[in-house]
Amino acid sequence: MADEINNQDVQPEFHIQRVYTKDVSFEAPNTPHVFQKEWQPDIKLDMDTKTNVLADSVYEVVLTLTVTCKLETETAFLCEVQQAGIFTIGNLPEPQLAHCLAAFCPNILFPYAREAVASMVSKGSFPQLNLAPVNFDALFAQHMAQAQAQQATADA
Repeated sequence: MADEINNQDVQPEFHIQRVYTKDVSFEAPNTPHVFQKEWQPDIKLDMDTKTNVLADSVYEVVLTLTVTCKLETETAFLCEVQQAGIFTIGNLPEPQLAHCLAAFCPNILFPYAREAVASMVSKGSFPQLNLAPVNFDALFAQHMAQAQAQQATADA
């Protein structure tokens, strides 16, 4: 019975407390004449995540998506969304916690941010924009490999 209690104490804990939009911005600086051009957009997506510790085992994760759409050299629109969530994450070793905060949590936030971007672009009277899914696990693995390579270079 004591073993059962000890095993329960070390069970990983994960709870989504809240998902919310922290900041949104939409700019269409070259309207209305951009609507009269042939629609051959050059879309650029920038992503970033940030983590804030709110309390013991409580974290805010903010996923920022910035979408820039250009027609030739002119900006058709610029859309930025900061989608955030508050997560309770406990009893995870540091490597798993880092993976959870940098990949698992943004994966939860991405559909909300994607929908916000699509909605703002549509309300700006531009053609529908559906962002492709993102493999945050692969991005995290790539980031970790780069960090290890930099550390190896620094040690050499």
